[in-house]
Amino acid sequence: MMVMVTLLFLDVSGTLHHFLGWTARIQFLPALLALNVVVIVALVLLTLIFGRIYCSVICPLGIFQDIVSWIHGKRKKNRFTASPEKRWLRYGVLALFIIAFIAGIHSLVALLAPYSSYGRMVANLLLPVYQWGNNLLAAIAERVDSYAFYGVDVWIKSLPTFLIALATFIIIVVLAWRGGRTYCNTICPVGTILAQLARFSWLKVYFDADKCKSCSMCTKNCKASCIDFTTHKVDYTRCVACGNCLEKCKFDALHYGHPKAAVQPIQPAEKPDDARRAFLVGTAIVGADVALAQAAKKVDGGLAVIEDKVPAKRTTPITPPGSVSAKHFAQHCTACQLCVAKCPNGVLRPSSDPQRLMQPEMSFERGACRPECVECSTVCPTGAIKPITVAQKSSTMIGHAVWVKENCLITTDGVSCGNCARHCPVGAIMMVPSNSEDDTSPMVPAVNIAMCIGCGTCEYVCPSRPYSAIFVEGHEMHKEI
Repeated sequence: MMVMVTLLFLDVSGTLHHFLGWTARIQFLPALLALNVVVIVALVLLTLIFGRIYCSVICPLGIFQDIVSWIHGKRKKNRFTASPEKRWLRYGVLALFIIAFIAGIHSLVALLAPYSSYGRMVANLLLPVYQWGNNLLAAIAERVDSYAFYGVDVWIKSLPTFLIALATFIIIVVLAWRGGRTYCNTICPVGTILAQLARFSWLKVYFDADKCKSCSMCTKNCKASCIDFTTHKVDYTRCVACGNCLEKCKFDALHYGHPKAAVQPIQPAEKPDDARRAFLVGTAIVGADVALAQAAKKVDGGLAVIEDKVPAKRTTPITPPGSVSAKHFAQHCTACQLCVAKCPNGVLRPSSDPQRLMQPEMSFERGACRPECVECSTVCPTGAIKPITVAQKSSTMIGHAVWVKENCLITTDGVSCGNCARHCPVGAIMMVPSNSEDDTSPMVPAVNIAMCIGCGTCEYVCPSRPYSAIFVEGHEMHKEI
């Protein structure tokens, strides 16, 4: 599951979401925000029957913690001890999460959501490494006249989001290295919610006291620190049903089943294969220097360095087509960065605005939102971006273009341009005389707001640097033409 979710974020071809998109939609919080009743009911029933196996098998952040803990366990065996539940921290974080959710403090909700936290780590930390490796293969393929790979731009889309992802990674690795499932059982709000259902699960890990020899191996190998061998008790709100204790018990004193069921004497079973759960998928990509050298300097015909554009200062941020409105987008987005990772044009990037921190917004310095591309609407698991067709996108107004006379080449350099009008895919920009009474006066762009869909093509192709002479102002509520 973790490998599939990871590949969903890393895919540069834009095809894997057709096969792996379901792995994001079955995550708890995305399903809740998308009002996916089938998935929510299935996860609730799964927990009521089997316990918190969602945290062990489905949640990628939980699996990631298990991998870190497993690596440390190879060096230091039998290292866990039973510890009491930290209720004040656990339920305090859950209360904070619920209050933030109701109050619309979306950045805090996104910060605590487990699937979103994992997505940000992959999109901000692992994806650049993966892209460098892809660019290395593209450079090698190009030398042998092959186009099996193509290069992609590698850049930090948002420094605050990158730092948050890095801090999240460090915190989770440290907690998992020292205490196994500490993050799941003290901080994660989804884990705390499922813990209340796990109290009543039909199948549980339980003791056969007559067989227990108090060897303590179950407690020393419980990564949730929820087993007390001295009292033969298991804290089911923290147990993630991983089965480690069952494998380590040499006296058949622990069972997984319905506690009230009669325990029949059984013959010692063949020792389970530890390798079936003890796996680590690692990616070692070397030679990033080649990819870096490719993008070392952007030049215009090899004559002059092209100055990077500065993002426009928009009164209203632009949200993707299919997001309906800025309010709907903010309420449903968990800032998992999946749409950012999948955007083939580099248009989506995490916001640095404290009110929308980490949530994606659109900007057109590196590309335009092509009318035929609906990639972000197909991958969003929460319903923040609703699925739309190409025809719907082409008729959806997410913003309108605004011409800035002071930045235009006609004003600054005294030369004609017309780039914005030539490239507008909907014909919303016309070149008209700057002086309405003189047809021979320099031609300047005029925007037909009733036709403009806010795709940003004009802003992207505008040659003015560092500020575009034309930019897109967002709409709070999207409109249909």
